[in-house]
Amino acid sequence: MLGSGSIIMIHELRAKGKSIRAISRETGHSRNTIRKYLRTEGIPERKPRPKRGSKLDPYKDTIHEYINMGIFNCEVIYERIKEEGYTGGKTILRDYVRQFRPSKHIQAVCRYETKPGEQAQVDWGEYNYIDQETGEVRKLYLFVMVLGYSRAMYVEFTNRCDVHTFNRCLIHGFEYFGGVTDVVLSDRMRTVIIGTDANKKPLWNPVFEDLAATLGFVPKVCKARRPQTKGKVESGIDFVKDNFLPGRRFLDYGDLNRQAVEWCDKKNRRVHGTTGERPIDRLKRENLKPLPPLDKYQKFLEEPRKVHKDGLLSYDGVRYGVPWQYSGKEVVVREKNGKIEVLYDSKIIAVHDKHYRSGSPVFLKDQYKGLKAAEGLLYPRPKAIKLFSLEVERRSLSLYESLAEVTGYDRSGESQTTS
Repeated sequence: MLGSGSIIMIHELRAKGKSIRAISRETGHSRNTIRKYLRTEGIPERKPRPKRGSKLDPYKDTIHEYINMGIFNCEVIYERIKEEGYTGGKTILRDYVRQFRPSKHIQAVCRYETKPGEQAQVDWGEYNYIDQETGEVRKLYLFVMVLGYSRAMYVEFTNRCDVHTFNRCLIHGFEYFGGVTDVVLSDRMRTVIIGTDANKKPLWNPVFEDLAATLGFVPKVCKARRPQTKGKVESGIDFVKDNFLPGRRFLDYGDLNRQAVEWCDKKNRRVHGTTGERPIDRLKRENLKPLPPLDKYQKFLEEPRKVHKDGLLSYDGVRYGVPWQYSGKEVVVREKNGKIEVLYDSKIIAVHDKHYRSGSPVFLKDQYKGLKAAEGLLYPRPKAIKLFSLEVERRSLSLYESLAEVTGYDRSGESQTTS
């Protein structure tokens, strides 16, 4: 099809009185082409060309499912449709998704670079997921630790974010990295500080402060309303939410944590966009301080719990059973090698496999053995005693004689006087 400029030229030459043969010689177009455009009034409409099929076409419904869920990360979408059989490249996928992606407004901040072993940044995030069994939207807490120099990352999911859980996640993170940094930087959360003194210095949560002294790190908090001070872990939380969680399927948060550790192993072996190196390689140059022996910080992996009258205690949303004799008592719960151990006076009284289904009771074998006979009491109720027959104690006559002398009565019952 000729362009509009060529068509106009043909009409102009014809208007000057030139023949079709002359116009053909001058323009180089065939005479039939000249005749066609001279017979047409105006510029003929271009016939639409049939669109070529795209390798994305069979997967566009899946792509739009993720877009409707707010997932625009092409790495995530690419991995999902690849599992369904997609054989195309990422570029065509990015070009397609770009037209649906909302614009982002990025606020510039100053990046703070740390020396090897100097700092770890930690923070909590929240994430909603759909319980497929009930259809309800539930919430999980997301703990992220990032080493400032290497950018190595550790991720753990929990169903609470109290000080005991926070301390446990810190320990798990340092165990994952193989050592402790000089400084731990966090938000001004209640699990870290309980307030400030007259000089605006932090008043540390005593449980967290005790952990810091035991592991040998200096706690620091970012300035109020300045979360970008710990921008590395802020970016880490966004990275987890955008790359790990979208479309993730899991049975419980224990299964989710197993997947998270595998994902961290994988991502810590990728080339980091800022450092240009793999975090796993820079981690070797962190020169982290070794963790103290386990017995020094074992208490931070334990939590006090009170046993209810039904012989169950609550830990991480799950109710675990102990022998009924410990009902009403305070015990200690600890996690060890995938087991839940319950101790009383430093003695293990119950061991369970760890469960993750919130609210579900986990009973102990023979938990209520002897309960019915004992009427639920540790000690029997005090009772009166019915004798077989009433026995009168036989006493010696000499005993009565001595009593008579003291009281002044003879055996006949008459009073006797002494002269």
